Amino acid sequence: MRKYLLLIFVFLLVWGISCNHLYYASTHIQEPIRGIYVTAPTIKKPQFNQLLSLINNTDLNAMVIDIKDDHGNLTFIPDKNSPYYSVSRPYITNPASLMTTLKTNNIYPIARIVVFKDNVLSAKNPNLSFKTSNEGLWKNPRGDSFTNPFLKEVWDYNIGMALEAVKLGFKEIQFDYVRFPEKFEKIENGLIYDKTTFQANRVTAVSEFVKYAKEKLTPHNVKVSVDIFGNATVIPEASGIGQNFTNIAQNVDVISAMIYPSHWTAIFGLQKPDLEPYRLVEAYAKVENERLKKITNPPISRPWLQDFTASYLGEGNYKVYGKKEIEEQIRALHSQGINEFLLWNATNNYTQNVDYTPF
Repeated sequence: MRKYLLLIFVFLLVWGISCNHLYYASTHIQEPIRGIYVTAPTIKKPQFNQLLSLINNTDLNAMVIDIKDDHGNLTFIPDKNSPYYSVSRPYITNPASLMTTLKTNNIYPIARIVVFKDNVLSAKNPNLSFKTSNEGLWKNPRGDSFTNPFLKEVWDYNIGMALEAVKLGFKEIQFDYVRFPEKFEKIENGLIYDKTTFQANRVTAVSEFVKYAKEKLTPHNVKVSVDIFGNATVIPEASGIGQNFTNIAQNVDVISAMIYPSHWTAIFGLQKPDLEPYRLVEAYAKVENERLKKITNPPISRPWLQDFTASYLGEGNYKVYGKKEIEEQIRALHSQGINEFLLWNATNNYTQNVDYTPF
């Protein structure tokens, strides 16, 4: 009797492990990933339970969670021996519990790593950043600093952060701010920084970082995705910030262009793109599809869509985004054969009653 009970126990154990593997495999390979962005502080708030409910009651199935945030902080406290202990914050107080919750709710876990925009590392080691002529730390108009993408030390620092997320159980690493500061080409001559590698070619530096990160993370059985400006898709390359769509796309598993209608100037014949979410997304998707067709092993396309109202555009240039506007963006993607997407709302307040699979 004891022998049979032992056999049953072993069977159940193996079956459970297999199901866990199939769950992660199916959510990434067989099911379209449809996710929402979640800040680390939100996880400790009652709002997080609302987001769980949103996913459990809709066709959403993924969360993109900040692990290295927009300031450069690791968002949980790692082991004291971790090189990132000093730059960590207890926003996620119990990461193991979080991962269990995500698994229990069948949520595909994506770790967001903000790469070169990094106030923390820049302040800690200005030589890894950009300095002004008077040796002060350079900051953009928003008060943010960027680390230097030419430096492999910076690359390894960020990949190490990604590996901290892998240890927790995240199945995909999403790199954001994989670029130089905006309009960098207009200010670079007035800055002091190490540009000896890659012949100071910004596109080469960013592209090589992505390739290097993919090589380092692939052995850990984790997917790699990169956020990219939508504009970098519709022009040959965004050399000022160092983004070349093709170079990046051919070295990732997933490419996530940020195609919020509010973020475009007049394009595709649309003078006020925010007012026409369907036409903007449809036109963009056609261009992206053509570029992906030229890649031998193209990545999955999973664009970022707009679930916020861009009132800052001024009266007459924006509209209130609700159920209709979000569904129009999703339908536009579907019309071009793109079935995965991510929704962005900086405060994590997502529109209710949206049909996430409208055809």
